[in-house]
Amino acid sequence: MKDNRANIYDENQIQVLEGLEAVKKRPSMYIGSTGSRGLHHLVFEVVDNSIDEAMAGYCSTIEVILNPDESVAVKDDGRGIPVREHPQQKKPAVEVVLTMLHAGGKFGSESYKVAGGLHGVGVSVVNALSEWLEVEIAREGKLYYQRYEKGIPVTPLREKGRASKTGTRITFLPNREIFEEIALDYQILSQRLRELAFLNKGIKISLTDLRGEEMREESFQYEGGISSFVAFLNRKKECFPKEPIYLEKEKNGCQVELALQYNTGFNEVIYSFANNIRTQEGGTHESAFKSALTRLINDHARRLGVLKENQENFQGEDIREGMAAIISVKIMDPQFEGQTKTRLGNTEVRGIVENVIMEELGSYFEQNPPVARKISEKVHQASRAREAARKARELTRRKSALEISHLPGKLADCTSRDPAGSELFIVEGDSAGGSAKQGRDRHFQAILPLRGKILNVEKARLDKILANEEIRALITALGTGIGDDFDINKLRYHRIIIMTDADVDGSHIRTLLLTFFFRYMEPLISLGYVYIAQPPLYKVAKGKKTYYLYREKELEELMKEIDRKGTSIQRYKGLGEMNPDQLWETTLNPESRMLYRVDLQDAIEANEILTVLMGDRVEPRRRFIETHAREVRHLDI
Repeated sequence: MKDNRANIYDENQIQVLEGLEAVKKRPSMYIGSTGSRGLHHLVFEVVDNSIDEAMAGYCSTIEVILNPDESVAVKDDGRGIPVREHPQQKKPAVEVVLTMLHAGGKFGSESYKVAGGLHGVGVSVVNALSEWLEVEIAREGKLYYQRYEKGIPVTPLREKGRASKTGTRITFLPNREIFEEIALDYQILSQRLRELAFLNKGIKISLTDLRGEEMREESFQYEGGISSFVAFLNRKKECFPKEPIYLEKEKNGCQVELALQYNTGFNEVIYSFANNIRTQEGGTHESAFKSALTRLINDHARRLGVLKENQENFQGEDIREGMAAIISVKIMDPQFEGQTKTRLGNTEVRGIVENVIMEELGSYFEQNPPVARKISEKVHQASRAREAARKARELTRRKSALEISHLPGKLADCTSRDPAGSELFIVEGDSAGGSAKQGRDRHFQAILPLRGKILNVEKARLDKILANEEIRALITALGTGIGDDFDINKLRYHRIIIMTDADVDGSHIRTLLLTFFFRYMEPLISLGYVYIAQPPLYKVAKGKKTYYLYREKELEELMKEIDRKGTSIQRYKGLGEMNPDQLWETTLNPESRMLYRVDLQDAIEANEILTVLMGDRVEPRRRFIETHAREVRHLDI
């Protein structure tokens, strides 16, 4: 007899997930993913609570400790989470905070004037996704303790002893059944904690790693705040003025901080924050800063005679060339687009920021005319270079995705017009390009061979970049435009795959391409459209069997398993050594290939590394090579 219960949809099929069960069921809804990003998000949620205490004026020291068992402790000297019985829930307030979503002291304005964790889900989500969590609270002269397992309290809140100070210590172990890996990355934590120390001047934040044979420890404290942040970004560059321009003002309940400094390079670096949260997609505070700065510098350039009466105003991209800036606002009720908090939407912030920039920065320029003149002259040079670049830029524009005649001749395009299903392989050299063109699936795979190494865009202005034939071909093939003209909606391929040889030259070409994408098409990386192909290093033939191996270790293991007699080993030094069938089987076929997605974990760290490796100054690059030389695994001579 057929069982029809699977087709029944009635009141019995309606599930109610109470408390933290919804978090355990769908963790990615709350922390983004169950991979590395989500794992580190747990730590930052707890740290953000301590930072909120610091912004409220009650905390001066925050400690993060990585324990040998992979648990992590976050300790602060704030007021301590309240412990008395909650009037409505009839349980200790700390238990309410740790077991209920949307429970906290940040929804009203009495306890926290400014806070980043405005959704009130942070610590309770951490509790839900941990194997265990322990909380210690020093408050009102007493030390309290409670333990939770998988979000459920397993001990009552109890008094543990006396306390001479106040504060909170939360220790938790991420749940192995939820996360792919629970080992926290020291560098990711270090970079974010340094950033928080810059954004909250005077706060001391320390990171201690007890997991290895030797303890690692760092401490971050910056009395200069975001001014120190800009100096840090520019520390490997020649800059002016010598000290970053810094201004701070509170207006209508909104605290605005700005630090900026120019360098002799050509790239702009602007990081915006709202309540310590990095707004990667900008928002009203960042757009207000850009528009006010453009208006202000044009005014001063005309007053100083750098801009003549018959000349057009400088454009924003001219004014921001070679500028490093941090804009940080702290407001009572931030409106972010979604839980990811990547764009600030508060309309009232726009007018406040514009007003502060015009008044405070305008006053600085009035008091420092040599600085105003030097900036105006640099901007004037950038303006002339932009005009030269304008004509070159026209060559990279395509009127529509269907207008094939404007595509570069070297591009072997795919027949599909669906970007979501299309791939572009950027291939090193005509030889590999020929094999790739023959071996690909023409329906959805396009091939663009590059002749030699593209221009190092870290050392060149836009006009020179756009005069480079290989870069022009690349921009035209992608269809998005670059810089201020960039439009992600015009992207013709949603997989952009860099496929270079497994040697030093191949690595250099890959680095040059990634530098170009990061500087002029950054959303391609941040949105996950850029990949690196992993061609095999070895082909091992034994009788009728063929093995393709991607790592030295794989070769060593295979040699232990098979008889070496009658075995041939080929080391691939270039993609051109493969015939089309081999290239399809190992590197092009979606069913069997190995791809690495390029992920932008930390834009600030990426900016620094590219400045060191690809910039004008030799000394920082030499130090980098000396420091990391022993980490090299494969170096063809």
